[in-house]
Amino acid sequence: MVAYIIRRLLLIIPTLLGVMVINFALVQFVPGGPVEQAIARAQGQGDVFGSFSGGVQTELPGGDSSGAAANSEYAGARGLPPEFIKQLEEEYGLDKPPVQRFLLMLGNYARFDFGESYFRKISVVDLVLEKMPVSISLGLWSTLIAYMISIPLGINKAVRDGSRFDTWTSGLIIVAYAIPGFLFAILLLVLFAGGSYWQIFPLRGLVSDDWESLSLLGKIGDYFWHITLPVLASTISAFATLTLLTKNSFLDEIRKHYVMTARAKGLSERKVLYGHVFRNAMLIVIAGFPAVFIGVFFGGSLIIETIFSLDGLGRLGYEAAVARDYPVVFGTLFMFGLIGLVVGILSDMMYVIVDPRIDFERREG
Repeated sequence: MVAYIIRRLLLIIPTLLGVMVINFALVQFVPGGPVEQAIARAQGQGDVFGSFSGGVQTELPGGDSSGAAANSEYAGARGLPPEFIKQLEEEYGLDKPPVQRFLLMLGNYARFDFGESYFRKISVVDLVLEKMPVSISLGLWSTLIAYMISIPLGINKAVRDGSRFDTWTSGLIIVAYAIPGFLFAILLLVLFAGGSYWQIFPLRGLVSDDWESLSLLGKIGDYFWHITLPVLASTISAFATLTLLTKNSFLDEIRKHYVMTARAKGLSERKVLYGHVFRNAMLIVIAGFPAVFIGVFFGGSLIIETIFSLDGLGRLGYEAAVARDYPVVFGTLFMFGLIGLVVGILSDMMYVIVDPRIDFERREG
């Protein structure tokens, strides 16, 4: 197992390198970079994409709309002095060739130096640490609720395999899995957040404005009041796969010889199920917890956090991509990729811990 873990750890380097190379290359062809964002803000447009329409010249106070920078490669740079454009390029490090910028970025990332946000003037690490509790909270509660629903439901489906209950619940699970998370989130807002029907839950945020002044019980209640709808929206598709995994795992164990032997000894079905089958069938379900958490954490955070106005990592990544805040984009991409790869190794270790019979080295051989 040690040799397997070492090989997996060594594979992290080329995997991360490949991810960064592909994304860095794609960014070079994306219009509206950080310099154009700064130009748009300097001209009071607020958004770089307004400068792509062409034919509209923005005159700066005391300046000429044609300007010395009229031939600049940056859209919307008319009226701005070339020195200002050059200063922006130097500030953002865009005055160097792409290959040199990429190598410098890799050297910094090797020291876990992710730089500073272009527009927020805060280090990427501090920014991620500031937003991470919201995303972890959302992912953790979604995963726990998914397990609380999936395990008992999957066990009941396995015990009553082929019954009307199994058929109807399978239909509901398929429907739940097919519903996109963002569509279910919007439906929840319309129904329960004052969209058109009931104003039961808040529309946005993780806590109320007066959260600091609440008592301890008031803070706990306010927190769960705000997080209910986002967690439900994140859980809708996560529990479907987990339920079917639990059912199939129990069915595989129920059909094994040791179960028939236990029944032949006169043990009750309940004792056979929970005394023998349960601990064996749950191995794969429990071992998959890290992977399920990461799937919920990364998969639904962007859309759910944006819809419910939660200030987490998903929303941070979206805003950074729109603003072309490259240090945040590449820094979070590197960290998320590293976390995902490490969690993959932890998931494999969990399988070995809960079931020592699994030997990844022998399988690779």
